[in-house]
Amino acid sequence: MESDAMANSTLTTAQGRRIAYVRTEGAAPGVVFLGGFKSDMTGTKAQALQAWAEREGRAFLRFDYSGHGASSGDFLDGSIGDWAADAMAAIAALTEGPQVLVGSSMGGWIALLVARAMPDRVAGLVGIAAAPDFTEDSMWAAFSAAQREEMAATGRVALPSDYADGPYIITKRLIEDGRRQLVLRTPLGFAFPVRLLQGEADVDVLPSVALRLFGHLTGADVRLTLVKGADHRFSSPECLALIETTVAEVLARSLAEGRG
Repeated sequence: MESDAMANSTLTTAQGRRIAYVRTEGAAPGVVFLGGFKSDMTGTKAQALQAWAEREGRAFLRFDYSGHGASSGDFLDGSIGDWAADAMAAIAALTEGPQVLVGSSMGGWIALLVARAMPDRVAGLVGIAAAPDFTEDSMWAAFSAAQREEMAATGRVALPSDYADGPYIITKRLIEDGRRQLVLRTPLGFAFPVRLLQGEADVDVLPSVALRLFGHLTGADVRLTLVKGADHRFSSPECLALIETTVAEVLARSLAEGRG
């Protein structure tokens, strides 16, 4: 690990990827924020949750996947499996004991992959507009015949985006690797508490996705909260407050169940 010029720290993974992160010390279980597709750890939700954790004296970790933010690599070279591996490496190296995973959009998918692969390191999970399997069920399923032909011929397709300066470039590798990471084809049985937060007005990840995920979770402590009028960003003061109270609830239940 080393410090970079931006005052973040970096972790070099087994694959040689340099993952930028910010970590604060505090009580266990810690909280780990997992960001969305092409987002970074400086977003509103990540920073608000860190500020909350610091006020509460709670350990906290946020980081950038490879090809995102201050981490190394080109976004177009990455895939869901790579970013999940980055998350697992960060959690293994930079945290101690079980963590509460807070996954936003694609980060919700990453959180589910982490929880499935290393359940002993998970004390609870909070999904914010979680987007599991979106490369297959949202992107690929919506491609026209022409777009599928373009991807076969060129290895990529450009999609318009409301969240970036230009279009999203979707690569063939992203789609193909996404198929190897699907989580909604079999039940997800987690022994820890799971909370799903979803905006009713989210047009990017529809409430139907949250309901489908809810149906696949077989644990005894699973709840879905649908917020009237909230969009995909889920970053209004009311939504941020709900995230904080939900994480606090999951932490309390985890401690009561001896997962701290």
